[in-house]
Amino acid sequence: MSFRLRAARPEDIEPLYEMAKLTGGGFTNLPADRDSLSGKLERAGQAFARTDDTLGDDLFVLVLENRETGQVRGTCQLFSQVGQRWPFYSYRLNTLTQHSEELGRTVRAELLSLVTDLEGSSEVGGLFLHPNERAGGLGLLLARSRYLFIAMHRARFADRILAELRGIIDDSGGSPFWDGVAGRFFGMSFQEADYFNAINGNQFIADLMPKHPVYVAMLEDEARKVIGLPHPSGRAAMRMLEQEGFAAEGYVDIFDGGPTMTARTDHVRSIAEAVPAKLSDCELDGGERALVATGRLEDFRCAYGMRALHEDGTASIDEACAQALDVAPGDEVWSVAR
Repeated sequence: MSFRLRAARPEDIEPLYEMAKLTGGGFTNLPADRDSLSGKLERAGQAFARTDDTLGDDLFVLVLENRETGQVRGTCQLFSQVGQRWPFYSYRLNTLTQHSEELGRTVRAELLSLVTDLEGSSEVGGLFLHPNERAGGLGLLLARSRYLFIAMHRARFADRILAELRGIIDDSGGSPFWDGVAGRFFGMSFQEADYFNAINGNQFIADLMPKHPVYVAMLEDEARKVIGLPHPSGRAAMRMLEQEGFAAEGYVDIFDGGPTMTARTDHVRSIAEAVPAKLSDCELDGGERALVATGRLEDFRCAYGMRALHEDGTASIDEACAQALDVAPGDEVWSVAR
């Protein structure tokens, strides 16, 4: 396969911008704004260059590159700790139970409470694959490469990890959840608020959002029905997250009501099962399909390949994978079964 993941560079700004214009909104981590994207690439460059192997406030941006054409056709991001620059807000869906002896009746009401419970967690996000490349398992390569990156740089990430999925957005680009909840207080459309958040952060939520819980029963049907549901284009991503060990635990996005999936970092399948090994040879014929990665920080590369793990702690991979990763016998690789 000619595709591989690598660390993003400043010159990737234009393909990232072109992909951002294709997202259709509701994609905070990939705004269609050159200045914001340049800021992300600058911040990622600082994170890749940081030599202190500890948990910090880092953003890592990876891109999917076609090695034959040099084109960038996808991207994904990792945040080492959310909520460090400004609060990381979520709605928590919980239940309030009340009982009346006189009526002999118990009433259970669902509430949406504004919380910062997930502050300090790591986040995997910003995943976007060019529409023309949505075949051949490239989405899975983009998603799981992030977990190999975490496994290879474990000290730089928190013990809890989250992934936000885009919520339901209607044909006009609006959000029923936003219109039914926050939009009533801000005088802004969903697209305006989402874009402002992507460029300036969500401090305006803290400034203007009511802090009292919202009774779900008081919302209009359109808003109520979409709470915790992913956008149709995100259903496959939700299944992939569940296969990795993520679960929806009642947290939803404050803008579009999409689900926030969480997991213990060391329990994520592709992190727990990642195996480091020295390469013994790069001429494997057979073996098992795997994701294979090499290089630290700005030299990180990841691609599909075939691997065989040996009892002496070494590994063999196929020649095509070795070429994609620019590795040779004696180099260290990390891998996880596909």
